[in-house]
Formats: sequence, C-alpha cells, structure tokens
Amino acid sequence: MSGDTVTAVRLAGATDAEGFPPEAAWEAASPLRFSADWQGLHADAERETEVRLLWSPENLYLRFVARYRSITVFPNADARGWCDHLWERDVCEVFLQSDPAHAGYKEFEVAPNGFWIDLDIAPGEKRDLQSGLRRRVKIDEAARRWRAVLDLPMKSLTQRFDAGATWRVNFFRVEGSAEPRFYSAWQPTRTPQPNFHVPEAFGRLVFREAPGDS
Repeated sequence: MSGDTVTAVRLAGATDAEGFPPEAAWEAASPLRFSADWQGLHADAERETEVRLLWSPENLYLRFVARYRSITVFPNADARGWCDHLWERDVCEVFLQSDPAHAGYKEFEVAPNGFWIDLDIAPGEKRDLQSGLRRRVKIDEAARRWRAVLDLPMKSLTQRFDAGATWRVNFFRVEGSAEPRFYSAWQPTRTPQPNFHVPEAFGRLVFREAPGDS
C-alpha cells in the first residue's frame, strides 16, 4: 500500500450471524491511518483514524477505528438511523468513485451513536442514495476510541463490479461541538477552508484476493 493507494482484501470465509465480517477477518486487510487536518497539517495523535477494507462480489466492508478527545452527536434520527446534515456533528466519512471517468461519487458517513447518511454526489447536486447501508458501531470509553463497521452493497456503488478496476477514494473525520472543529483527511484537499468535496485529491482503491487464494 503506497501513500495514495489503499487495498481492499477479499473476505475469506463466511460472515458472522449478522452478516458482518468476523473480527479475525480484518487482520488480512492492511490499515491506513491519518490524523492530520484537511490541509495535511496539525496532526493530532489523540484523534487518529484507522481504516481497513474488505470486499466480496456483493459487498464492500469498511472498518473505522477512531481515537477521540470528545464526542458530539445528534440526539435524533429517522427510524432507520438516517440523519440529514450528519457532518455537523462527529463523523467518519468515505467518498467512493467507482468510475473515475465520471465526475460523480458516493458519500457515506457514520456517527459514534450509529446514525448515518448516504448521498449520491454529482456536479451541482446531491441526492439520497438509498444504498441499503448497514452498520455496527461501538464506543470504548476507557480506551477513548469508537469504531464503526459499514456494509455497503456493491450494487449501490457500481453497475458491474470488476475486481480488476481501480476506484478513487478518500476518507475523512470530523470532531468537535463548535468551530474550529477538527477536520482530518487521509488525502489532504488543501483548500483554504475545510472542504472534503475535492475529487481530484482522492487516492486510489484497488482490490485483491485474500492471501493464499489463487
């Protein structure tokens, strides 16, 4: 894994009873970690974010492990846990572009209390993606970490999944109850003000088989 490339590893074996990768499966996926802000500055180790990715032909799985100083969340969401403007509180985010030839991309966010949002972003517009996202979230107060596992149906990301394709991707984190909040990015967008919607700054996502698979 180079500095601008992350690898999703094919899930080996079955999912658990709830349809998520078992804990041991994540060890096959190399972690990426980031703690600097959206300009690539002011790293804060106490707010470091780790991301790992697994895939199957039907699903893309992401695991965020987020160190935190404080937690701020919305108190209410709809019955699904979907919450508009979720980015105005603490979140981990992933932006995915399965076809770099097209300007659009998909945005997924999850909060420490399990609230979430999914959006289909195109130039000048955004709409609810209705992806079928599922999530599993837990806060470890003693370790000051929260973690979230996302299950994203491949059909919400691409019309035809090709494991040999290279996608574009970026990961972000927001923390804090009031400005200046902590806006961190895996691949810095380097805008004057915090802005994650900079597709030209996205890194690369590649897919590979699990170790030992042919």
